[in-house]
Amino acid sequence: MENEKKFISLLSDYGFKAAFADESNTLFLRRALQALIKSKTPIKKVKFLRNEFVGITEDARGGIFDLVCQDEKQRTFIVEMQLGYYKHFIQRAKFYAFQRFNTLVEKGKYQFDNLTPIYCIGFLAKGIFPKSKEYYHFGRLMNQKGEELDQQITHIIVEINKFEKKEDDIQSDLDKLIYIMKNLENIKGVDQLPKFLTEDWIEQAMKKLDKSQMTPDQRMHYEMMLAKNATIIEILKENERKKIAKETAKETAKKMKAKGMSDTDIQEFTNLTIEEIKNL
Repeated sequence: MENEKKFISLLSDYGFKAAFADESNTLFLRRALQALIKSKTPIKKVKFLRNEFVGITEDARGGIFDLVCQDEKQRTFIVEMQLGYYKHFIQRAKFYAFQRFNTLVEKGKYQFDNLTPIYCIGFLAKGIFPKSKEYYHFGRLMNQKGEELDQQITHIIVEINKFEKKEDDIQSDLDKLIYIMKNLENIKGVDQLPKFLTEDWIEQAMKKLDKSQMTPDQRMHYEMMLAKNATIIEILKENERKKIAKETAKETAKKMKAKGMSDTDIQEFTNLTIEEIKNL
């Protein structure tokens, strides 16, 4: 039951924003970004940027929580979390990266010298690469021989559901990050904490996500976002059910059409429109 859980999930709207998007203390965000780009050099500071993508497209935004920031080296990080399956995730990620790229070019008065790197990072609760067992994907533009053509835009995708490492096997900050994202909600007390969860950057996030430390206003905000999250997930599921039903109806219509049945009879049986039937 929900009230038995001590910590708020990082895979929730509230949890993601509380841990990653707290401008008053960015330690967790900085260490997480450093781990994600696999850099040995610490990120010293980050500046949150205005979300440049709101309202640009009519694409459904349910279940996606964007964070755009820049570090002291002017590297841009676009971070998003996707709760449900989204068919065009890669295309949307490219859109985000190119939108930021265009912004940098415009600021440079359409000069391409000294453009700073862009990292487009996606946390996926469900995987999109069914043939791969890897949970961490890192990609840049390459030629047919695997030679890197450009370092300007880097795509990083983490498929959280594929992460199966046990506590004894976790050493890197990246694995610590994914572990806490996947398992924090199910940790009921301090006595259950793995040793690596006592590191300062992780402790900071856990304090923000500890329900017992929440003020009444924070609790109300959390409950409201929890309800919103549940609604979004249900909408995504319903959309998927409708899509499957539509595809089933089209397959049935094709078979009826092959048997010479009229478009009117097919429409009455499948609830497809006449135009949809004619286009089969």
